[in-house]
Formats: sequence, C-alpha cells, structure tokens
Amino acid sequence: MNRSGLEIGSLNDLLPTSAINLHLASTERREVLQELVNQIAEIAPDAAARKALLHALEEREKLHSTGIGDGIALPHARNALVGVVEHPILVFGRHSTGIPFGAIDGAPARLFFLIVAPTVTQHLAMLARISRLLRDPKLRQGLLGAETEVEVRELLRAAEARM
Repeated sequence: MNRSGLEIGSLNDLLPTSAINLHLASTERREVLQELVNQIAEIAPDAAARKALLHALEEREKLHSTGIGDGIALPHARNALVGVVEHPILVFGRHSTGIPFGAIDGAPARLFFLIVAPTVTQHLAMLARISRLLRDPKLRQGLLGAETEVEVRELLRAAEARM
C-alpha cells in the first residue's frame, strides 16, 4: 500500500505512454470512447474485450455523464471489469476543441481519463485519486499544453508528488 493507503500504485504506473493520445479526432461521445478503448494495448487484439468495455462505458454514460466539468471527462464503467483486464489501467486522451459530454457546467470535454480496473476497490481508488489531482488548475493547464506523452506522465508524477 502506498502512503495514501490505496491499493494502486502511482497513476504513472497505470498510464503507459502507449495509452496516451494527445490528438483525439472524434466529434461524438461514442467515438471518443472508442478511441480511448483502442489505446489499451492489452485488449487491442481482443475484439470481444474491446466491445465489452465499450458497451460498459456506454451503459455508464446512459446513467449519468462522466463529464465532471472544467473540460474534463472521467469515463469509467459502473462495475469492475473482471476478465477484461488483469490490472488497473488508465488511458489519457486530449481533444483540441472539446466534445460535448454532458458536464454540469456545459463545457465541452477536452481532457479524458479512461479508468479501467478489475476490482471495485481499484476502480474507486483510481477515480478518487485522479479527481483529486484534477482539482489543480495548473495541472489541467499543463495537460492542455503538453506536447509529448512523456510530458503528460511527468505532469501527473509531479502532481502526485505534491499530494
């Protein structure tokens, strides 16, 4: 367990460079979710796993948008994804202009963090940690301006170190 008492490592440990897309191209919610799912290398060759994850994400969005405001969306499934992934995974995507995502403030989402975990505990720990980090306007601005995947990881590492 780390110093925050959560059963997950740092977010950087959960966010491989291959799971970062700084140029999301889609113009609609479902398409963005598909782009984010396609960033997960572990399930890339498994069409059934990708379909199951996308379906779970769409069902969650029907319940209530995961757009949290300030240009951020935290897509995640309502339940743990047992059998889809073996370990928690975080995917980051950025859209240049934003996608309407049903956030309470009406702002289009430009920063997306897809949260995928095999257990509820890990899922909730990731959701809580990323939500807390994203309260920092400097981090949000940094993520909007990051030019490389490595820079995104460094911004998150530094933000976690300050927590």
